[in-house]
Amino acid sequence: MGKNMTCLKEQTTENKVQAGEEMANEQMKQVATLLLGLNFCMYVIVLGIGGWAMNRAIDHGFIIGPGLDLPAHFSPIYFPMGNAATGFFVTFALIAGVVGAASAISGFVHLRSWTHEAFPSAASAATIAWTLTLLAMGFAWKEIELHIRNARLRTMEAFLIILSATQLFYIAALHGAAANRR
Repeated sequence: MGKNMTCLKEQTTENKVQAGEEMANEQMKQVATLLLGLNFCMYVIVLGIGGWAMNRAIDHGFIIGPGLDLPAHFSPIYFPMGNAATGFFVTFALIAGVVGAASAISGFVHLRSWTHEAFPSAASAATIAWTLTLLAMGFAWKEIELHIRNARLRTMEAFLIILSATQLFYIAALHGAAANRR
């Protein structure tokens, strides 16, 4: 009888531990969902502002007529607004935005299934998006250092700096949930 009671207590303790792990896993899923939604919206905004900047650069860039030479310090990444870093910043922000939005779509697929099989693709896509966001953030810091820029570019700089942190938190939430499921 004493042996059966000990087994029953062990099973009850195991059930409580398992229920606690499931609750923690569900909380991490909620955190990951919130961060993923926030990141997706911010990446879409970055794409919108970056698209505006690229369109303006194409429409108002250098116009070279026949028989004229390029200026001595011509840059193929010339933007009529901002400073010398603006072209690189906008280009890498657009790349980071596209990859970030795509990684968010992969993340939504993972959140729907919430299985071990969907985790690697969501985590690797999020990590690639984060590294590209860090690259664009580096150009944002350079653009901030050079001072001359408009309000839209300042907004895009702020979004990329914030995205570099929230994307990292999303990756940490994914890995935290994966560690709880093992």
